[in-house]
Amino acid sequence: MAEKDNYTGNAEYGEIDVKAVLFTYLRYWHLFFIGIITCLSVAYVYLLYATPQYNIKSKILIKSDKNGPNMGGGEIFSELDIFKTTTVIDNEIEILRSNSLMQRVLNELSLHTSYYIKGPLNDVEIYGAKSPVKVIVSQLDSSAFNKVIILHLNSKGSFEIEEEEEQKITSHQFGREIKMPYGTFTVLSNSESTLGKERSVILKFHDIQKLANSYAQRLTISQSNKMASVLTISLTDAVKDKGRDIITKLIEVYNKEAVEDKNLIATSTLNFIDERLRYLSSELSDVEKNVEQYKRTNEVTDVSSQVRLYMEQASEYNRQLADLGVQIDVLESIERYLMKQGDEYQLVPSSLSIQDPTLLGLITRFNELKLDRERMLRTTLPNNPLVQNMSEQLGNLRENILENLQNIKNGLVISHRNLQSKSVQFGSKIQQAPSIERGLQEIGRQQGIKEELYLYLLQKREESGLSLASTISNSRIIDPATPDEYPISPRKSTTYLIAILIGLGFPFAGIYFREMLNDKVQTKKDVLLTTATPILGEISHNNLRNALAVTEHNRTPIAELFRLIRTNMQFAAVGKTNKVIMLTSSMSGEGKTFISINLAASLALLGKKVVIVSFDLRKPKLMQDLGLSNNVGVTNYLISNKIELENILVPLPLVPGLFLIGSGPIPPNPAELMICQKVNTLFDELKDRFDYILIDTAPVGQVADAFTLSHLVDSCLYIVRYGYTFKAQLSIIDDIYRSKKINHPMIVLNDAKPKNGYGYGYGYGYGYGEKIVNGKEKLNGKVKKTLLPN
Repeated sequence: MAEKDNYTGNAEYGEIDVKAVLFTYLRYWHLFFIGIITCLSVAYVYLLYATPQYNIKSKILIKSDKNGPNMGGGEIFSELDIFKTTTVIDNEIEILRSNSLMQRVLNELSLHTSYYIKGPLNDVEIYGAKSPVKVIVSQLDSSAFNKVIILHLNSKGSFEIEEEEEQKITSHQFGREIKMPYGTFTVLSNSESTLGKERSVILKFHDIQKLANSYAQRLTISQSNKMASVLTISLTDAVKDKGRDIITKLIEVYNKEAVEDKNLIATSTLNFIDERLRYLSSELSDVEKNVEQYKRTNEVTDVSSQVRLYMEQASEYNRQLADLGVQIDVLESIERYLMKQGDEYQLVPSSLSIQDPTLLGLITRFNELKLDRERMLRTTLPNNPLVQNMSEQLGNLRENILENLQNIKNGLVISHRNLQSKSVQFGSKIQQAPSIERGLQEIGRQQGIKEELYLYLLQKREESGLSLASTISNSRIIDPATPDEYPISPRKSTTYLIAILIGLGFPFAGIYFREMLNDKVQTKKDVLLTTATPILGEISHNNLRNALAVTEHNRTPIAELFRLIRTNMQFAAVGKTNKVIMLTSSMSGEGKTFISINLAASLALLGKKVVIVSFDLRKPKLMQDLGLSNNVGVTNYLISNKIELENILVPLPLVPGLFLIGSGPIPPNPAELMICQKVNTLFDELKDRFDYILIDTAPVGQVADAFTLSHLVDSCLYIVRYGYTFKAQLSIIDDIYRSKKINHPMIVLNDAKPKNGYGYGYGYGYGYGEKIVNGKEKLNGKVKKTLLPN
């Protein structure tokens, strides 16, 4: 259970110790110092040679068509797409950033050539009025783009061309066309140049496409405000005037292309409208001729009025036909009345609507005579001659009336027949009127459509002409192109800051990867994270060459550390026997012998009798390190019955009470020799005569000799050396501790240096500057779990 708690306590060290990490890197302060100085020097040289870059900015307002001036016409202008477009800011940004627009800018500025003069450190570009010459390019070959040409100006109005690659010099006159294998150009003298003393100019020809692509990539266009159509155009260039001219020309070319685009649309629209007007004029003439021919063929002028006239005439004919029919019916009724048998002398009814005077006279006379006859018959007989005369007259009148009725009837029948014929003709015309009207409407509809289209196109032609005449630029300059007073790169403060960061970063990265890839124990934390084995303490690096570092009057830090380990070992053995102490490690060279000697010396200074037994029978170093003979030792004692303990004990004069037993000659079978019975006898005798027995054994990571002696020891000090022991070898002691292969194992950290931790000179380890309260560690006033099992 104690072991489990102990392991949990060590796990607490898994937290990141910021102070320890800081001290880990501070140990290499000289690397950081060198890195910073080196990077600052490089930054200084870079600032000397670097060409300063300036930022040139301009602001423009992108006009929206819908917010433009009103040219009248209400919504008429919105009927054509060319008059209702709305500017999209993102589209305008892409147009401004396009390579084709930049190529046009560079061509108009004649930036096929750059001019340089020799500077103290590097070539300096000159531009515009500062250049003593100006080159007009007529034609360039691709081979000219990689050439460096130097113009040497003479005082007599001539110059020489030097080609560095071909080392050829030719003389030429200003203003004359020069034909070279790589191109044709003309060099002009610039009388406004401010570099009067400069007699050599370096020329570099550019591929306009690549140069335009370079400037387009360096061009930054952003919308100043999402609610406003204001664009900020900025360009970074080494020459202020050049950058300003490029931005100014870019805005000018942008506006010019926008106007050309609008004019092209308006011109195309005018041409289309003129063509359509000519075609429609011809079609309208044909349609009007068709209307004329149709009216002439159908004998109509105005179909609606003529139909109304036809209807009125037909109605009048129908009325007359009805009147004639009534008169005919009346005549027929009178005629039937007169034709009745046996009633010849009855009164004839009125002719009603018959207005014929002859018939009316005859009927009137007949009725009067009829009445006279009837009055006479009242007084006379029917055979009276007067009555007979009247009867005869009545018969004649009756015949005359019938004849007259027949004549009138025949006339009315003829009139009725004629009216009926005319009524049928008008009815037929009325029936034909809808089809005539429909045909006329179809022709009229075509004529109306073409007339409306003709008038519409006439109106649009005027509008297009007005639009062409009133075309304005697509933008307005708010702020002209203005370069910053100070360069934006390289900035001294930023450059030096980056240099410092790089100077810190490279050593930091190097140390980090070195530590990460280092597979050896570097700090105490490496041990605590790997094994739960208690740590007894640590020993600092021994700067002296002497194996014996602990003497009676020695108060060096390393001597005090051995005294502290001695104290910790006594606390660890409270209530237990701790007489036989074995020292081992993972491999040779970790300092087992050195720690054995000095730990034994620190115990002997307490007045104890201490002996060191060298049981490293394979590579013994104990006697050799102290400058003593190793001819007789453990091997002689184990293989011979004649050698007593006194024969192999060697006292150490510098430390009273400290004795040594060397390993003796190296045996051929050390493993078998260590398991013989005399080993137990040896230790029994040693226990009787000494207070402490320290066994210097072979490394357990290489041979099993230490495990052979494990039944004889009370505790085991496992030596781990900083920067020497592999982290993977810590699993050996962890396995020993967990499986209890050796009694009471504890770790001693050897060869501690400042890089392995912090404060090792002030105490670093179990009980190191700490108190033990009831067998528990008390650190900073807080009781923690024990590092040593009870």
